[in-house]
Amino acid sequence: MESIYLGIVIFLFLLAIFDLTVGVSNDAVNFLNSAIGAKAASFKTIILIAAIGIFCGATMSNGMMEIARHGIFRPEAFHFNELMCIFLAVMVTDVVLLDIFNTLGMPTSTTVSMVFELLGGTFALAIVKIAAGPESLTFAELLNTEKALTVILGIFLSVAIAFFFGTLVQYLSRIIFTFNYTTKLKWTIGLFGGIAVTAIIYFMLIKGIKDASFMTDLHKAWVKEHTLQIVGGCFVFFTLLMQILHWCKVNVFKVIVLLGTFALAMAFAGNDLVNFVGVPLAGFASYSDFMAHGNGAVDNYLMDALNAPAKTPFIFLFLSGVIMVIALITSKKAQNVIKTSVDLARQNEGNEMFGSSAIARSLVRTMTTVGTNISKMIPYKVKVWLDRRFNKDEIILENGAAFDLVRASVNLVLAGLLIALGTSLKLPLSTTYVAFMVAMGSSLADRAWGRESAVFRVTGVLSVIGGWFITAGAAFIICFFVSLIMYYGGMVAMLIMIGVAICILIRSNNKYRQKIKNEKQDDSFQQLLTLKDKAAVWNLLRQHVRENLVKVLDFAARTFVQMTDGFIQEDLKSLRKAVSSTNEEKDLLKKIRRQETLGMRCIDRNIAIEKNTWFHLGSNSSEQMMYCLKRICEPCKEHVDNNFNPLSHECVEEFLPIRDALVDLLERTRNVIDSGNYEAADEILVEGEELKSKLSQLHKMRITRMQEENSSVKLSLVYLNLLQESQELVSILRHMLRASRKFQHV
Repeated sequence: MESIYLGIVIFLFLLAIFDLTVGVSNDAVNFLNSAIGAKAASFKTIILIAAIGIFCGATMSNGMMEIARHGIFRPEAFHFNELMCIFLAVMVTDVVLLDIFNTLGMPTSTTVSMVFELLGGTFALAIVKIAAGPESLTFAELLNTEKALTVILGIFLSVAIAFFFGTLVQYLSRIIFTFNYTTKLKWTIGLFGGIAVTAIIYFMLIKGIKDASFMTDLHKAWVKEHTLQIVGGCFVFFTLLMQILHWCKVNVFKVIVLLGTFALAMAFAGNDLVNFVGVPLAGFASYSDFMAHGNGAVDNYLMDALNAPAKTPFIFLFLSGVIMVIALITSKKAQNVIKTSVDLARQNEGNEMFGSSAIARSLVRTMTTVGTNISKMIPYKVKVWLDRRFNKDEIILENGAAFDLVRASVNLVLAGLLIALGTSLKLPLSTTYVAFMVAMGSSLADRAWGRESAVFRVTGVLSVIGGWFITAGAAFIICFFVSLIMYYGGMVAMLIMIGVAICILIRSNNKYRQKIKNEKQDDSFQQLLTLKDKAAVWNLLRQHVRENLVKVLDFAARTFVQMTDGFIQEDLKSLRKAVSSTNEEKDLLKKIRRQETLGMRCIDRNIAIEKNTWFHLGSNSSEQMMYCLKRICEPCKEHVDNNFNPLSHECVEEFLPIRDALVDLLERTRNVIDSGNYEAADEILVEGEELKSKLSQLHKMRITRMQEENSSVKLSLVYLNLLQESQELVSILRHMLRASRKFQHV
């Protein structure tokens, strides 16, 4: 029996390795989004600084390992086998849950997932123990309810607090520095830099180093007693240093951002390490204590030993730091999660990752009305002065940056201060929640959420926040049932759940690799908004418009065959796939059109005036082609789904040659646009007109038959719709070809 539990402990550590990897991938957004978003340094430099911070934090810290040992449950009330069941259920749930969020590119909280998993697993076994008999323990004796409630309230209160202060502080900072901040730095930069660096040092002392393994009680007491002197001395020293650096032509904002990145990375590793390895270490401590004193009674040995302070061996901290650094450097999922946060905070317009939701539309409409009413009460001169301070035409951005260094500095300094404040008040704030919501609040204050982007940004923020609540609920519920299954199923159930977790992880990673491989998003769009060479922008735009039209025509030809074959052969599955893929393509085209329109803004004005009409005609044709395919497919799907009469053999024979001719026309048009050789365009246009005439004749013939025959009205209506929309498809094709020829012609 002991060997089986040894195997479980080993597996816990294997899961911990994976948990460290996916956890860093998810939490990298906390300390990287500001530096990367503002382009404070090269990507490699930012990663290097963050990696050093992570390694220092992991190796120096003993973390908050107690929360996994006795923060949620009362170990003296549980037997060894029960706690091992909880620990295994928590780890299995955690790695799967975090990997799913990473794959979706959604930042979530490792603190929340671990707390609610422990809560769910403990609650499940507490119910089992309470139901065991009349002399059983109560919930208060099994769960540390007071501590759990404090953790939960602290985590969710941090959302509102961080957003409010992020908005307020960034608003005041922007009034002081404006978007043209380089002209307002004569004396203010020293003071701002002194405050910022002092806040970061304070954050590192209070949050980052207080639990370090080398910090004795004497050291902690000295730091606590001399905090004011340390802070005051740092303020004076760093204010003078930042002013001198500014006189030496050093960008102080970059110094602040990079130092803040290091501090947040160090604190993250030092304090959130418990989220990744706390449970396996608690399992290892339980196993060690059981082997020393348990005498083989796995179901009769209470785990009082976990109430003792945690003493983590240095080797575990060192290896954890190494794994976290490797994960940060190599993880593509980390970059995916960072992209979500940076895009939501982006100052300029661009491709929006999220759509529009009813709640977001309502919130934006309400806040716009409130803002308008407040604006009426502000004196005119004050409004003019504020508008000058927020003049985005003067914005100074690093090449390709999403926002400027002023906002990046505020994000990091304020996030660090709020986390330090929460720690000093013994509130376990979530670093993910604080960092993300400060970034969202500062972007709102910077007027980055304009009328044309606000609804998408609000939808994105609500989606991320909703994901956090889903994390909490899913973690609790999944771990609750996994714990019950393992408890009642014994070793067999544990092995099965381990196998299921491994399969889910393998499948998730395979799907993610396939998603990246088939990614339709083209990086050239990001270049379009950052390149200074208008000729280069024009060449990239022409290439992308051509490639997009080729993809649309490929899709149209393939889908038209799929839906017409599905209708003729009464293949409902094929028709459903056609409807689904058409809707997805239609949504994608909306995003692409928005991106390409932004690209048109970046080209030479004379070229833009000449080409705009043909560009929009081509874009309209692409979208209309999708709507046309949808109008064909949906009636056909409904007809087949209702098991109405199939298309007659006579109709099939007269339609298929026309269908094949239309598909051939689509493919030839595709080849002409792809090659850029439009010599055959006139021939295609003529053939298109002839094909429209044939479809028109077929349409008239069917109407005549409806009068003469006792045919099915429902079938006739669907068939007439098919002929009419096919005719419309040819018209759209001809518009697209003409537009492409005019747009691509130099």
